[in-house]
Amino acid sequence: MENKGLLFIPDISGFTRFVNESEIEHSRYIIQELLEVLMNANELGLQVSEIEGDAILFYRFGEPPAVEEIYNQVEKMFCAFHKNLVAYERRRYCQCQACLAATNLTLKVITHYGEFTGYNVKQFNKLIGRDIIIAHQLLKNDIALHEYWLITPVLTDMQSPPGGLKQWMTWKASSKDTEAGTIPFFYTQLSQLKNEIAEERLLEPDLSTKTKAISVSKEYETDIIKLFHATGDFNYRSRWFEGIRHVEEVGHLLPRIGMRCRCVLDSGETVIYSSSYSYQQDKIRFSETAEAEDETTYFTLEKINNNKIRLTIDRYIKKNVLSEMIYRLFKKAKKEKALQRSLENLGSLLQEINL
Repeated sequence: MENKGLLFIPDISGFTRFVNESEIEHSRYIIQELLEVLMNANELGLQVSEIEGDAILFYRFGEPPAVEEIYNQVEKMFCAFHKNLVAYERRRYCQCQACLAATNLTLKVITHYGEFTGYNVKQFNKLIGRDIIIAHQLLKNDIALHEYWLITPVLTDMQSPPGGLKQWMTWKASSKDTEAGTIPFFYTQLSQLKNEIAEERLLEPDLSTKTKAISVSKEYETDIIKLFHATGDFNYRSRWFEGIRHVEEVGHLLPRIGMRCRCVLDSGETVIYSSSYSYQQDKIRFSETAEAEDETTYFTLEKINNNKIRLTIDRYIKKNVLSEMIYRLFKKAKKEKALQRSLENLGSLLQEINL
């Protein structure tokens, strides 16, 4: 039985402060998604021993991989982690403290090679061994900036840090005093990798090919954030929107541009996705597009005063003389009444929501 292998621990920096200073509901969703991103970026054949709150204990038995392979895995996970945060910051709907602070999270990675073995406790597979303890102790060090890659000399098979990986890398040597003795290590900051992440371009729906078919509005005595949660969260949709029985396959745990869901309707089903979003303290506007029908619906929330918000729903359909005529003659009146009833239903839902 093999008892030597690679230990690979990506650890989310800023986790404790993030959880302590933000809403627990959304902070747990954000951390869950980031941990899944790290697991999906695994290209080195690493096994997961356990998830430790803000870190994942990966391992792989056998001979140590080449340093270049380990770095490629570090880079893959670090970039995937920050790409997800950048995308969420640009796409997110929510303005809670957890969602606002998510972009401050970062990643450090500990890599070590040594002896350890596994044992089972019911359905759980645990690792045990001197080097498991060492790897965890290396997480607690005096490195000032917490987005680095730490590697122990046993993986480099030399007394100097690995060279020839990236020109921007600046390596430093340090050590950690443990019960097993003093453990030397090398580390380099990874901040440069964030500068190489391309900024995503978000496009508004093209309304030049569409025409406004329906517009309805209603005022509510509530605050703009509560109304936004009621209208923008797909999980609430079947509770107020006429004709929707329930919503399936919400693509993300938190609402954002690009999220998709399948709405099961009285007349069948349709897939819709969030296509735009803008936020101001007194005005929130977002849109959703039905994939099959190529219809776009805009929701505009405007603050009238501190206790009153106006919601306007505008439905756009594809420009086509024949289609527009059929829509006006056979669909518009029915859909307009359904939207008006939906607005009435929304008032009841607002009484139940407690943020």
